[in-house]
Amino acid sequence: MGNTVLTSPHLVPDTTRGKEPELPALHFAGLDSIVEEPIWKTLFAGVVDALFPKKLPPLKLSSTPIAVRDPMAVKRSPASSAVSFITHAVIIGLILLFTLAQWRERAIQKKMAVTPVDVTPFIPAAPMKQTMGGGGGGGNHEIVEASKGKLPKMEKAPIAPPQILKLDHPKLAVTPAVMMPQPIKLPDNPNMPNIGIPQSPQIALASQGGGSGSGFGSGSGGGIGSGNGNGIGPGEGGGYGGGLMHPGGGVSNPVLVYAPDPEFSDEARRAKYQGICVVGLIVDSQGNPQRVRIVRPLGMGLDEKALEAVRQYKFKPAIFNGKPVPVEINIEVNFRIY
Repeated sequence: MGNTVLTSPHLVPDTTRGKEPELPALHFAGLDSIVEEPIWKTLFAGVVDALFPKKLPPLKLSSTPIAVRDPMAVKRSPASSAVSFITHAVIIGLILLFTLAQWRERAIQKKMAVTPVDVTPFIPAAPMKQTMGGGGGGGNHEIVEASKGKLPKMEKAPIAPPQILKLDHPKLAVTPAVMMPQPIKLPDNPNMPNIGIPQSPQIALASQGGGSGSGFGSGSGGGIGSGNGNGIGPGEGGGYGGGLMHPGGGVSNPVLVYAPDPEFSDEARRAKYQGICVVGLIVDSQGNPQRVRIVRPLGMGLDEKALEAVRQYKFKPAIFNGKPVPVEINIEVNFRIY
């Protein structure tokens, strides 16, 4: 393969008198006399150039430096600095104002409107000037709700708690009674043959309820109702009075109508940790959760997530004597990875 040598093209104008000028025609001279060198000469010349390169003459710079004005040497005017500072301050202030407005809007959206808990007890009219107080409850760990019946005898110092008699004619019979420090008239069903809870809707089976300590209801202590003691009704310490109500004994369960799913904490999600967290709360007469607290913790950040979810719950309030009442309940929040 050889080198092809071409001569430079030259332009030959072609003009004619009396006619419009035409584009010049290109003519390549020497196309017929193309000289092709042998390939060995080309290879030899390449080897010689690689082994013995020709030294080029030193490069001479013909350019000269030009003086340029230093921009940093010129002092900035005070008016320009002030305008720049004010402009930057206004822009930063607008950014901060917009950020704070967005944060405040999110905080307002998360805030929930709740109503105060009204746990004022029903205090019946009494012949004495002193107000009543206390309450009581009981049960026998039975699944069926306490049966409907009449109230037991009321004494200042009762000996035997009310219960379902299993012996018709005991040898040492003791009249069952509840503690009542002063005479009082309560709603009752005196025509009922057996002792029970007057407001209970359960009349099919004889039951003392799911409480403990004998008595009737869902509380404990040998009384009647959902309290703690040997009195009647919510509260504790005997007698009849105030305190938070509990489901059972004529008090219906609140119905959950809105329950968002709790979120997993990052720590529990990474460890694939799951379980059940028990949360205690008061459902007020408007169906809103109040006094939300942890009864049985789960750990790994899930307790806080459970409280956050339960505070958003909505209930249909519990009913007692045809009116909505606040009740205290426990809720199980289940954290499960599907």
